[in-house]
Amino acid sequence: MTPQLAESDLLVPIGSDVRGPVIIVFLVFIGVSLLWLFTLSAAQEDGSEKLYLANRGLSPVLNGVAMAGEQISVVTLLAVPGAIALFGYDGFVFAIDGMLAVGVMFVLAKKVRESGRFTLGGVFALKAPGRAPRVAAIVVALVVAIPLLLIQLRAAGIAASHLIGLPTIEAQAACTVLMGILVACCAVVADLRGSSVIHIVKVVVALLTLAVLVVLALEKFGWALDGLFSAAATNSLNPEGYFTPGSWQSGSFPRVDGLAMHVVEITGMAVLPHLILRVGASRSGQAARRSAAIACGVSGVFTLLLVMTGFAAVAVVGGEGIGTADTNGQSAPLLLASSLLPQGSVARGVLITAVACLSFLALLTTVTSVTFAAGVSVVKDGAGAAVLSGRGSRAPGHRAIIVLLCVVVLSLSAVTYRYFVDFLMIFVVSVAASAIFPALVLSLFWPRFNRRGLLWSVYGGLLATSVLMLTSPNVSGDSFSLFPDQDFALFPFMTPGLFSVPIAFLLGWLGSVTGAPEPGSGGRMTASLPHHSVRP
Repeated sequence: MTPQLAESDLLVPIGSDVRGPVIIVFLVFIGVSLLWLFTLSAAQEDGSEKLYLANRGLSPVLNGVAMAGEQISVVTLLAVPGAIALFGYDGFVFAIDGMLAVGVMFVLAKKVRESGRFTLGGVFALKAPGRAPRVAAIVVALVVAIPLLLIQLRAAGIAASHLIGLPTIEAQAACTVLMGILVACCAVVADLRGSSVIHIVKVVVALLTLAVLVVLALEKFGWALDGLFSAAATNSLNPEGYFTPGSWQSGSFPRVDGLAMHVVEITGMAVLPHLILRVGASRSGQAARRSAAIACGVSGVFTLLLVMTGFAAVAVVGGEGIGTADTNGQSAPLLLASSLLPQGSVARGVLITAVACLSFLALLTTVTSVTFAAGVSVVKDGAGAAVLSGRGSRAPGHRAIIVLLCVVVLSLSAVTYRYFVDFLMIFVVSVAASAIFPALVLSLFWPRFNRRGLLWSVYGGLLATSVLMLTSPNVSGDSFSLFPDQDFALFPFMTPGLFSVPIAFLLGWLGSVTGAPEPGSGGRMTASLPHHSVRP
């Protein structure tokens, strides 16, 4: 059982002439990045509000750029160009979903910030006081964080193994664990201000690197866009259907799966816990909306460059070469960087190094943000649940939670490296779309929403997603399943979103109309809270 992400028999053609210098510069960059983040975060104290919210002192512009950076994960950076290179139109639409998710976040940003809360449990407590909603928020935050971190580390490990010229399964597993240990050290000491600075640097590096790749590719085709697109279709795996839908989705109902994937990508990616924390760190509701608007603009430029990188990769390298190196195409940016300039040139080595360093920055910031937000949720929501249950306010330390979370994820990475785990990304966004999005929207916009409705919505959405995913072809009955030799797939669709999201909304409504209103539920928005007031 070999992971789909890891199938590779072809070394990335970096070339022995530049591989040594590239690896040396890459390792130096890793060391400098780690040292810089340690320096930025050294002054903060565990448990302080400066640690969680940067004292809500980030300007709307900086917070907006950092917010856009939250969307640039290592999977996005590597998988989107690969999907476009291999699947054409379907990969392009997948890229657009990420940009639309930022638009959804723009709609919700002001309401979330004006609630005065910055964790899921805090937002849930607006209409549902008590211990149970905060516990539900912790459960969902961890269910989202663990598989999200696992898939990010897997993608980074594969990219690193290609960089060093050892794309074997064992080398990919070793690179995954080693990269995970490095970024885990950063995640333990990170605070919101330090991670924001790294996010901003990553955005700048991403835009510059992708722009250089696109410009060099256009130059190769005489600055003719139609020539590049024509070559992309000709060199793809499906020249006749490259620019038509339907080449990516498998299963018995590809169109339904495609629609479901769009639904969960757009809604789920907009409400991940680390984005809620980022919005909650804004100075005010208006500042949160302005930051989200800036994030939309930056994400739009990034998406355009990422899409062009995918088309350039298949036009220059060819779909067969990309697919042979990696069946998911996640080596496409590195393959493109190694193919645009002459062998042995210094500029070629610099370009390859830039792509490798950008991949590490994406991994570093994603792991830091996801683990940081999960730790904040466990500490703040856990402390609130403990107070409400009469056990006092003591909760595990934020950094201790992050250490434990990183140990769990690294252990799972070492155990599952021979398995197909691609479906975990679908699971993460499906859980967010089903267990977070409905409860968040109803908490912010429906006055009658109450405790029973929230618990039914959160746990119902989580249960529906989990059951449907476990009984889908993602887990069994398909050559790319987690267990390809077994078949207990009862649910015929690859993505459960078209069923689990409506179920969560329905349960939220049904629970609310059948449950008694909660006295003192905090139904009103708390926009009148002073600027420095902080509620989890």
